[in-house]
Amino acid sequence: MYRRIVIKVGTRVLTDERGFFDESSAESIVRQIASLRRKGIEVIFVSSGAVGSGRELLGRKSRETAEDRQVFAAVGQAHLMETYSALFKKRRMRTAQVLVTKADFRDRNHYHNMRCCFENLLRAGIVPVVNENDAVAIRELVFTDNDELAGLVAAQLRADALLLLTSTDGLLDGPPDDPKARRIPEIDAGDIDRFTRFVTKDRTATGRGGMISKITTAKRLASAGIPVHIADGRKKNIISGITSGKSVGTVIRPARRKASGIKRHLAHAEGLATGSVTVNDCARDILLEKSRVASLLPVGVTGTTGSFQKGDIIAIRNSKGKRFGYGLARLGADTVRKHIGKNGGPIVIHYDHLYIG
Repeated sequence: MYRRIVIKVGTRVLTDERGFFDESSAESIVRQIASLRRKGIEVIFVSSGAVGSGRELLGRKSRETAEDRQVFAAVGQAHLMETYSALFKKRRMRTAQVLVTKADFRDRNHYHNMRCCFENLLRAGIVPVVNENDAVAIRELVFTDNDELAGLVAAQLRADALLLLTSTDGLLDGPPDDPKARRIPEIDAGDIDRFTRFVTKDRTATGRGGMISKITTAKRLASAGIPVHIADGRKKNIISGITSGKSVGTVIRPARRKASGIKRHLAHAEGLATGSVTVNDCARDILLEKSRVASLLPVGVTGTTGSFQKGDIIAIRNSKGKRFGYGLARLGADTVRKHIGKNGGPIVIHYDHLYIG
């Protein structure tokens, strides 16, 4: 049985056909989470719906701008938490709001402090309700969607599973509009690309995500050893069904055991890097060799970008500029440049702080 799970509920599950927040759906989700908590299962709840809640309170506009959605998010977030607080209180449980931006995952101090906050809340028996701080997030550091956010949180807290609740029943073995298409109950993460040819890039009218986003998140979590369940959040008792082992939705199972905390963080580092190092073909081959444990040394570096500092996340690129890994810099960019191509120089990225993939 899972002991700690992250549950992400999508916009389509929490809003009606008008794009307004659906409190009856929220109550169903809260009831199921409360049932898990009474069984001793820790739950981190990543909730969409703030924009829909704000839209309902302020009134839909015929043509919504980015500024309108920012206002909807700010107003709706308060109403969303008020609703969740009341629903959990009915079940004698407390909840806490955790608003984050992508920058919180970029900075190691923020990352550590946020993880401590989650751990303290869970230890106190409080259900964290997580959402992106849409009202203040800047364009360069906006999450792709809440699937990405949920994946980052699941990796950060070393969750036993991530549940992505959406408006579809999981991955299908045929086109979605084909009546003969059937749900795929289980997929190994290493084989997932063979099952995605029928996945469309369509997103819901009110959400930012889609099935492609969920598959991307599942592939990243595979390196952290965390299974991902994709299921229809509108179905009755869907969360209870998943956690009790019933065959509902699609579960994407990882091929590897859980990685270290730092490597889990780096597996989700896309968009978080403050710079990069370019390596020659010899260094690339050594780093890609799975049977070998190797750190990145200056002799294999041919160039850098950005003004990164010691401890920052940096991308690793091959001679053609293609990114094939991430790492935590042990040296600042200026120091790396002084030692480029030299034998016997200090380590640029230690193996323990290196992720290739």
